[in-house]
Order: sequence, then C-alpha cells, then structure tokens
Amino acid sequence: MSASFDMARGAARAAAGAQDYPQGALYVVATPIGNLADISLRALHVLALVDAIACEDTRHTQGLLRSLGVERAAGGLIPLHQHNEAEAAQQLLRRLAAGERVAYVSDAGTPAVSDPGARLVAAVRASGHRVIPLPGASSVTTVLSVAGAWGESSGFVFRGFLPSKAGERATAVQALAQESRAVVLLEAPHRIAELAEALEVLDQRPLTVGRELTKQFEQVETLACKDLRGWLAADAQRLRGEFALVLHPWAEAQAAAPGEELLALLLAELPLKTAVRIAAQASGAPRNALYETALRLRGEG
Repeated sequence: MSASFDMARGAARAAAGAQDYPQGALYVVATPIGNLADISLRALHVLALVDAIACEDTRHTQGLLRSLGVERAAGGLIPLHQHNEAEAAQQLLRRLAAGERVAYVSDAGTPAVSDPGARLVAAVRASGHRVIPLPGASSVTTVLSVAGAWGESSGFVFRGFLPSKAGERATAVQALAQESRAVVLLEAPHRIAELAEALEVLDQRPLTVGRELTKQFEQVETLACKDLRGWLAADAQRLRGEFALVLHPWAEAQAAAPGEELLALLLAELPLKTAVRIAAQASGAPRNALYETALRLRGEG
C-alpha cells in the first residue's frame, strides 16, 4: 500500500515543505475515517517531520503510517487515550519544552471532538505552547454534508454517543425531541440496535444514517426514526461498521408528513378511505403514505 503514496509524499513535500513548522508546538492532525486517500498533503508532511507522534492506539497508528509509507520507529509513538490522557499530557509537555515538534492523532478523524485530545490541547495551551490544527476528515461534517437537513433554525448540535444505560438513553432522546436544530449522533455497531429502539418514540422525524462512511461498503439512507430498527433488521450487514447519524430538525419532520393535521380532522367525521382520499386531494401528499398515517392515527398501524 505504501507504494501507492510515493507520489503523494513527493507532492506533500512540494506543497507543504516550505511552510513554517514551529518547534515546541503540538500538531493536532486529522486522519482518514476510512478511505486512506483522504489524508491531506500537509498531514503527510507533518507526520514525517515531527519528532514524536502521540496517538490513541499505537498499533493502529503504526499500521496507518506503514500504509502511508511514513517511516516511524515504534518507540516514536506515544500512547495517549481516554485512560491516561492527563498523565501522558505531562510527558508531551516535557518534550515540547525541549523544543520538539509533537503530533497527536486519534484512531480516525479529527482528534478532540468525540475522541481523546481535548485535555491534551488544554494542557498544552495552558503551558504556553502553540497548538496547530491540521484539518481533515471528520464523521460529523461528512454525514452532515449528505443529510440535506434543513429547518427554520440554522446550525446543528453535536451530541455524539448517547448513554449506554437504557433509562439514561431514553431521557436523552426525550431531550432531543425538543431540539429544533439538526443533531449529529455517533454509535458503535454493537449498540446501534438499542439506539434504534430508543429513537422510535420520535416517530416520523427524519433521520439520516451514515454507515461505514468513506469505506467500500458505505451506506447513506434517510428514513423516519420509527423505521430505523426495521431497516437494520432487513440486512444483517447493516449491523456492521461505525455509524454517524443526523436527526433532522423537528420542523422538517412536520413538513415530511403533509396533510396529517387535515387527515386527523377528517378521520373524526368520515370513514378511513374517504378521509384519506380527501386529504390526498387537498394536500397533494401520496395517498399510500396518508393511508399508513391514518392507520397509525387510529392505532391500527
């Protein structure tokens, strides 16, 4: 694989080599979330330039560097993860004080968002050393870019992983029901079924599911929250891989079911089929969708 990046490393030196890379600085480097070709030229150059690389998992990072053709002895990799971040940060501060350049990478994507790194960055800044970001891949912005989420309120909320305990997760979902902006969630394959069950209470609210983003078997689907569990159950392969999801704004959920308010009024006075026909004519919504909505409103769907 490293031979595939021979030209990229040359291009990295040409494009980024003449730039300034201060000593005694921490370089926060984004790495690919799946597709190795998403590494930036500046990241390639910096990973080869720095004196040491701190990383979430040394074995994973060593494999990444080997694939990219970046030579780095195992001793040049410093483990820094959620269980040792405070202690490891002190070790890196000593290196920075000695004038070394140090990079930090997480297993995938941009560090210090949902992965470790925030404590390290805070400690480095507090010590007076520079922190230099190298932007790149992020599952958050990747899934947002293909979700097409919209609403009266601009912006989005990054919620990340919901609690693992069922009660706390249900409480978190209830809070999301009141959020008018888009919400980005992350989930692991072994917990996606539990998340799907918890999100069912949000019913028709649209949800974009990004599975294995940037990888060979990438999937992006938008469906109603109530349908996520069935979508996962339809294909065992869908339970594999990492998930990034966008819960669309609640205003969009209202627009996703045109004619529902009128349908509810008609059902109180008319037979089901008649109510559906009139609601479809008045709203322009598909009759089949309104029929399913009518069954749900009557407790039959």
